[in-house]
Amino acid sequence: MMRLTPDQSSHVRRTPLVDFTFDGTGVSGHDGESLAVALMRAGHLHLRDAPEDGGARGLFCCMGLCQECVVRIDGMVVESCRSTVAQGLAVTSLRRQS
Repeated sequence: MMRLTPDQSSHVRRTPLVDFTFDGTGVSGHDGESLAVALMRAGHLHLRDAPEDGGARGLFCCMGLCQECVVRIDGMVVESCRSTVAQGLAVTSLRRQS
């Protein structure tokens, strides 16, 4: 496959991986990266339930405007796209209990 620009992926420097939890399950992400990105990479796309119909909600705008990606950290509801991953962080979805 021909590329228009040279492959620069080997030059990307990533921060160290850190461990955190999402709904009690262990997840890894790069220290300081967006929580939304780390959750998406780990396959966690359903972050909350819609209040009216209970439909699955997750990432949408990825810049903090829509509030579709909200989660709970330390008892506070925050946008996962505007929160960063850190070692030992405990994140909880806003999904209805089954």
